[in-house]
Amino acid sequence: MTLEHVGHIDLPAHAKPGGFDHAAVHGPRGRLYVAHTANDAIDVIDCAAISYLRSVPHLTGVAGALVSEEHDLVFTSNRGEDTVGIFAPARQEAVARVKVGVRPNGLAYDADRRLLLVANVGDPSRPGSCTVSLVDLATQAMIADIPVPGRTRWTVFDTETGRFYVNVADPPQIVVVDAVDPTRVADAFPIPAVGPHGLDLEPTTRRLFCACDGKALLVVDAPPSGERPYRAGRAYDRLRRGPQHGVRLLAGHASGGGLPGPARVEEHRVGQASIPGATCRRTADLL
Repeated sequence: MTLEHVGHIDLPAHAKPGGFDHAAVHGPRGRLYVAHTANDAIDVIDCAAISYLRSVPHLTGVAGALVSEEHDLVFTSNRGEDTVGIFAPARQEAVARVKVGVRPNGLAYDADRRLLLVANVGDPSRPGSCTVSLVDLATQAMIADIPVPGRTRWTVFDTETGRFYVNVADPPQIVVVDAVDPTRVADAFPIPAVGPHGLDLEPTTRRLFCACDGKALLVVDAPPSGERPYRAGRAYDRLRRGPQHGVRLLAGHASGGGLPGPARVEEHRVGQASIPGATCRRTADLL
């Protein structure tokens, strides 16, 4: 698929350093919610009209944005105040805040259980501050704050297995939290690349896509519910090099009656591509 640059949208001027961070789309409403960190605000864009609508202010250090289309809600992670924001698109002025861990960033949501996972990047001067917080939407309260081995990045929820997957930058790994028992890390498996950062799940093929700071895109098979992707302690049993394009296939086996065959991680080297007409400026470019 070839991307085409179709235009750009002017957004409010930066009030301070910080730029933008994550964004999320609400498909049924045709809205795009952009974390405008420099303005402590979420900018709202009308995707059909290709125009800026308004901003949701007073979200200090906003970093993450996530949409629940099932419950018609928008979530924000407000790194400057250690809270998450919760609001309905139709009532953007009424933002509920819930206190979470230190410097929240990544967000993932279990709509069936109304459970929000917040991945906190922590503070290097505060040992043990890298955690994931679980927020119960019914009570709008944090019900758990689970320590993880290092700074978190993005996170996703797998509706089929009821698992949250959370990237940890260093040591590079993905940790797993089970929504049925959201009080502990249920599993973790190492990632053979520097700085796991972006994360997404393709539900049809059961694959996790993990974009790493080391310019690698890893494709990880997400196991069925109740099975572990890797044996703890040793991640991979063998390494095979792909025939072309620098693809590496790393294979490992689960223990204790886990996966019937190898669990796989494919690594694709990632370069840079330029898009004609797209520029670096205070706008949202539409592709």
